Amino acid sequence: MERALMKELRRWKASPRRKPLVLKGARQVGKTWLMKELGRQCYAKTAYVNFDRNPRMKQVFDQDLDIERILMAINLETGVRVTPHDTLIIFDEVQEAPRAISAFKYFCEDAPDYHIIAAGSQLGVAIHAGISFPVGKVNMMQLYPLSFYEFLHAVGEEGLARVLDDKNTEMMTLFHDRFTTWLKNYYFIGGMPEAVQAFAEHHDYTEVRTIQQDLLAMYEADFGKHIEPRELPRVRMIWNAIPVQLAKENRKFFFGQVKKGGRARDFEMAAQWLIDCGLIARVYRVAKPAIPLRAYLEENAYKLFFLDIGLLGAISELDARSLLEGNRVFIEFKGALTEQYVCQQLLSDSSCEPYYYTSESGRYEIDFMIQQSGSVVPVEVKAERNVHAKSLRAYYDKYHPEETIRLSMNDYRQEEWVENIPLFAMHAFF
Repeated sequence: MERALMKELRRWKASPRRKPLVLKGARQVGKTWLMKELGRQCYAKTAYVNFDRNPRMKQVFDQDLDIERILMAINLETGVRVTPHDTLIIFDEVQEAPRAISAFKYFCEDAPDYHIIAAGSQLGVAIHAGISFPVGKVNMMQLYPLSFYEFLHAVGEEGLARVLDDKNTEMMTLFHDRFTTWLKNYYFIGGMPEAVQAFAEHHDYTEVRTIQQDLLAMYEADFGKHIEPRELPRVRMIWNAIPVQLAKENRKFFFGQVKKGGRARDFEMAAQWLIDCGLIARVYRVAKPAIPLRAYLEENAYKLFFLDIGLLGAISELDARSLLEGNRVFIEFKGALTEQYVCQQLLSDSSCEPYYYTSESGRYEIDFMIQQSGSVVPVEVKAERNVHAKSLRAYYDKYHPEETIRLSMNDYRQEEWVENIPLFAMHAFF
């Protein structure tokens, strides 16, 4: 299975300023496979250590952080003679050994020739819980579920993927129906590697949905294992409320609809836990459409999105027929699936951090705001071919942005004031 992040990992390996690398991401998005695949493709040897249920290796780091002693322990544990430059050292579930995280500082400063990569699905939680993190001494990357572009490769549609790589709008138009068919499939299957691989091998939607339900059950079981009992009900309430809130016309997350009388501060820790685990993404509203967008974010106003569009469909109990037949997939669920899709692609398949904007009067809202080439770009999302865009036009008339983007199911076209990009072609333009 081809993952786009492999290119970034190869660049990391070759960089003269390489530091120990921390790979973040939710459980089951493919972190372990990707790290091992990097070792297989790019190194002579791989020394793999999983700190989950490995008390011996935890104890190694509970003592002093002498690099030579640590390397000797890795040699003994893995049976691999670790040498500089040609050996990849992998620390998996590293949050289980907090002192191993602290050791990255000394690898960076005293042993930079050793290549170390670490991952942990609970790593973000661990950092917020007070683990000393060697800021400035590590590189960071995030792995998400497969993007639509990666999905095309996984199901054998390399030709369509090449059309996106080449930004070939003529071929996009000619093969619009084929792209649309696969986009519908992606809306149902999503990008979780196990679900994608199962579909690529068996083309069985029932099997896919079973895998998705198992993943959801696994995540919910994790809640009970890792969350304090008093916080657990709030985490579950937010988790179950996201599909309902995304279905609203205004997708801003209202805690009062999670629990009667609920306030943001009551749920702050619960929401942050889900975000730290990579299970949900938070998109802030900005008070002003200006550079840099982050400077104008409003901490008390945001939308919450799921990790994966396939999992959102599964938890919402949307059946395959309603998603795959006709064009219902693009209007069902009041466009929530489409907005989830766009957010997921922006995070996984671009360098853009998404925000959204509401006018001061509240008359209109821009679905996403991104920064590209030093300017603010408004992005409106339309779930189908009806692209009457009152909000986007009102924004354009007021701010006259250099670039204005509308994502829809229409073919690509550049109009006088807006660029219409097919939803399936985001990889080519972002």
